Amino acid sequence: MLARLRENRFLVVGRAGLDLYAEPPGTEIENARGFFPALGGSAANIAVAIVRQGGHSSLFTAVSNDAVGRYTRNALVGYGVDTAYLRTVGGEARNSLAVVETRAENCQSVIYRNGAADFEVSENDASIIDYSAFCAVIVTGTALAREPSRSATLKVLERAKVAGLVTVIDIDYRPYSWVSKQEARQVCSRAAEHCGIIVGNDDEFTVLAGDGDSVRHAEDLAREPGRIVVHKMGENGCIAFADGARFDVPVFRVKALKPTGAGDGFMGGFLAGLAAGADVPGAVRRGAAMAAIVVTKVGCAPAMPDADEVSCFMQSRTNIGFNTDAYSAP
Repeated sequence: MLARLRENRFLVVGRAGLDLYAEPPGTEIENARGFFPALGGSAANIAVAIVRQGGHSSLFTAVSNDAVGRYTRNALVGYGVDTAYLRTVGGEARNSLAVVETRAENCQSVIYRNGAADFEVSENDASIIDYSAFCAVIVTGTALAREPSRSATLKVLERAKVAGLVTVIDIDYRPYSWVSKQEARQVCSRAAEHCGIIVGNDDEFTVLAGDGDSVRHAEDLAREPGRIVVHKMGENGCIAFADGARFDVPVFRVKALKPTGAGDGFMGGFLAGLAAGADVPGAVRRGAAMAAIVVTKVGCAPAMPDADEVSCFMQSRTNIGFNTDAYSAP
């Protein structure tokens, strides 16, 4: 599986949208004097992170047939993300919108997802993808929350697996997107069955475990031969399970501007590490470095560092604890 990742060509499935960050940094949304626009959405952020790390990424999603949809498409192109599988949809569908603060403490994020355009991708859209062009497919949990995107995403995983691609899921559980936690558990667990790499935080693995022991559930999932499972645990670190071994990886501590984007940066850095030939703990450390850098900058997609910046950061810092939710100064 890991040898296939050396091709470094990824298909990412999930949402892309517009983020508006309250300005100046540190300001609450209700007191903002302006807003800074940026590309957002977990899948879009991951796609950008991969490109910034020297890989190729293509995004499978839909955008609205309006100015915001065009902004999203143009931003993706500007970052170098391939948009061959980006569909434009009309009617009442609208791109997702996040209004966010650049604050490390009590950071507010207001998400608008009613009638989201990215939920409009279909199984037919999934059937026309040239899977031979990629080494891996990455799906995000938000793409599984509604139909027809849910069925399309599951179809992508099924076809990718048949084609011999590495299959990756970022559980990416957002309660507001789901009818219930039970529905999320059933659907995300079904998707995870198709995946060779599973990544999530403590809350997300707790959902999959049915409110049981999240670490034990992650370890159980890793019993599937060849599967890698990464369990992010906030400031308590990160645990990776692979080939019957457990790796505990600490975090790079930094002075954060905001918590958002860390998980997306982690995924991009982690997969870039594997694509470069790093072992699992080495790849996790690269993901941790990427996450740490992202939270020190405004925005998510704009905050993704390039490969040289990550390498320099890792060489200059002591890895003392991994955290995707909140970072603090040493």
